[in-house]
Amino acid sequence: MKINTRLKALGDLVDDNTVCLDVGCDHALLDIYLVESKRNIKAIASDIAEGPLEHARYNIKKEKLEGQIEVRLGSGLDTFTNDIDTVIISGMGGRNMIGIFKNNMKKLKKIETLILSPNNYQEDVKRFICKNGFMIEDEVFVREKKFIYQIIKFKKGKKSYTKRQYFFGPIFLIKKGELFTEYYQRELKSREILLDFLPKRFHFKRFKVKQEIKAIKEELNITK
Repeated sequence: MKINTRLKALGDLVDDNTVCLDVGCDHALLDIYLVESKRNIKAIASDIAEGPLEHARYNIKKEKLEGQIEVRLGSGLDTFTNDIDTVIISGMGGRNMIGIFKNNMKKLKKIETLILSPNNYQEDVKRFICKNGFMIEDEVFVREKKFIYQIIKFKKGKKSYTKRQYFFGPIFLIKKGELFTEYYQRELKSREILLDFLPKRFHFKRFKVKQEIKAIKEELNITK
């Protein structure tokens, strides 16, 4: 079954021998990819709406994977059970992700691995997750059509990070590469545009944006 680049990248970060909860599974394409490409995987395809789950059931049945993929109706971590060790969430805003975990702190403590791809506020997500018992094991940039997405893999553990590491990503700073450069060139441009439109009275916001512009220019060796 065909799978897009972002979903494949999410799936490739999942460890063998795990029980995965895919929050917002849509048509269960990621879950099908997981059980077909990994060893000893049980996947739970979860969604808040019955419509996508009907498509998920159809696709699962078509691939004859009913014994390896379970479908659950529910919002966020409402479908979490204690046998699950890995949770995958992508395609939503970073603050919505943080809200899901804030409302389920007891469940968060039981999770061993988080694989998250927030559409925005990635730094806020990293800070929140790492301050609640996780460390960053891997980070991946992936291009899907005209967009570049961040995917972050967290593991249970403790590690301290600098402001620079939270902003750019500790693993991204090691890997760098073409997508890193392109992503932060876009981020630089968006911040420069924002600064032009921000009213002068927004002193703190303007200061923060200027600091981020300076940090990106230094990281990309932009002198002008």
